[in-house]
This record gives sequence, structure tokens and C-alpha cells, in this order.
Amino acid sequence: MYDIAIIGAGPAGVSAAINAKILNKSYIWLASRPVSKKVERAELIKNYPGLPDVTGEQLAFVFKHHAESMGIQLTEGVVTGVYDLGGRFALLADNRDFEARTVILCLGVEAAKPLEGEEEFLGRGISYCATCDGALYRGKNIAVVCTDKRFEHEIEYLCSLAAGCTVFPMYRDYEIKAQNAKIVLKNPIRYEGDTRVRRVVLKDGALDTDGVFILKSAISPATLVHGLRVEEGHIVVDRSCATNIAGIFAAGDCTGRPYQYVKAAGEGNVAAHSAAEYIANLK
Repeated sequence: MYDIAIIGAGPAGVSAAINAKILNKSYIWLASRPVSKKVERAELIKNYPGLPDVTGEQLAFVFKHHAESMGIQLTEGVVTGVYDLGGRFALLADNRDFEARTVILCLGVEAAKPLEGEEEFLGRGISYCATCDGALYRGKNIAVVCTDKRFEHEIEYLCSLAAGCTVFPMYRDYEIKAQNAKIVLKNPIRYEGDTRVRRVVLKDGALDTDGVFILKSAISPATLVHGLRVEEGHIVVDRSCATNIAGIFAAGDCTGRPYQYVKAAGEGNVAAHSAAEYIANLK
């Protein structure tokens, strides 16, 4: 079991990982990609101390180099659930389980809000993890909503299990290699059902389904952690970056404005120190 689990590869996540290492805590650093796409694509950053007029690509390189120079490694994976087990937390990421005494959420801000019915039917026909739940739908008809080309191998895996697979690719230049994949270039607007999800609703109709897989790299905080206090899309924290759940901390854009890299890095530092203090009090 790790002392600290850090989720997210943006400035807050990098800062939290660096400080966890400095504080001599065991940690697992998880993110869907090695470097934050938001940072990489920034045109010019003028307010990061010591790095005037730095581009996002340059800043991402510096972050990555700093972590690697300290022997800090990131474990790639989409975290789809954080569960409070009383004194410790379990994290599910791409069909792998990890345990930690504390968790630091550095999730950034989700660009797209969950659709109506998405959170309601999560675990009742809606899943974020192909490898976790795919086998439950062997021989059944499913729908797959995918927001990123790099998850196409998961689409193909699901298609290999299902009798019928309707795919909604929410990106361009898709290359889905599965004979039974039916591509629909329309955007779902909500999910409906009774005790479990039964249909994907479109603007001009609906698709009946046995299950829905939503493959995306970011999951809303309230969905990721049951009982987490969220207001207006942001995780509520105090000055120590502590959330309403003892042992869970949050840093960066996910805690609210201003959405600034320097603010995120500072909060990552605070969160790591707060997690270390929390662990010391446990002992």
C-alpha cells in the first residue's frame, strides 16, 4: 500500500509527485497520459516565476525532465473509481487495483459535463472501463461512446465480445478495425432506462442497448469519488487542500479559479505536505 496516490499529470500533479518524493513518502502517480495536453498546447505563459515567456511545450518538457531527474515515474492509466475503505483508499485504473492511505486529486477541469443519465446509470449498465466490465456483455448489444482515438483498441476489444456494437466516435479520423462495429456520427444527448440503462437518446431518435461504455480520459470528480463535495463543477477544499473526505486532497484547476499553472503547482505542493501530515497523525 502506498502512502499517497496522485491522480493527474498537470502542474498540480507534477508538483505533488515531486514533493511526495522529497517528503520520502511512497506514492503512485497515475494519469491518462505522460504530459498534460492542456499544458503542451499552451501558446505562451508569461506568469510562471523563473520561466518568462515560456511556451506550453517548453514547460511540459521542463516538468517531465524535473520528475525524471528525481527518478519519479508516472503510471499511465485512466482512474475510473476511488473508494473509501476506512483508513485507506482503493483506486481502480484500467483493470488494475491500487491502495493508498491518502489521495491527491489533480484532475484539471472536465471540458464536457456528464450527459443526463450518465451518473444515474453508472454501475447500472454504464461503465467507464472496457477491460473491467466488457466480459459482462458477451453476446449482447452495446453502445460505445469514445472521445479519444487512443481508446480505439478498447473499442475493438468490446466489439470482439459483443453481438452488436454501435460506436459513437466523438473525434475525427477514426480507424476502428472491427467487423461488427456500426459507426454512428451523431452525438448522444442523454441516457434513459429504469433500474438500469436501456437506451441512448439522440436528437432524431433512440438506440436500445444492453449497456453503454463511455471511454474518455477525464471523469467528473463527483462520479470518481462517491460523496465528494463539489460546487459548480469544482472540488471544495480548505486552505490545506483537504476535501470533505478525510485523507483525500485536491489541487489545481479542479479546485476552482484562477486556472493558472503557477496556482496549480502551489496547490500541489500544499496538498503533498497536507497528505504527509495526515499520514503522520494516523501513525
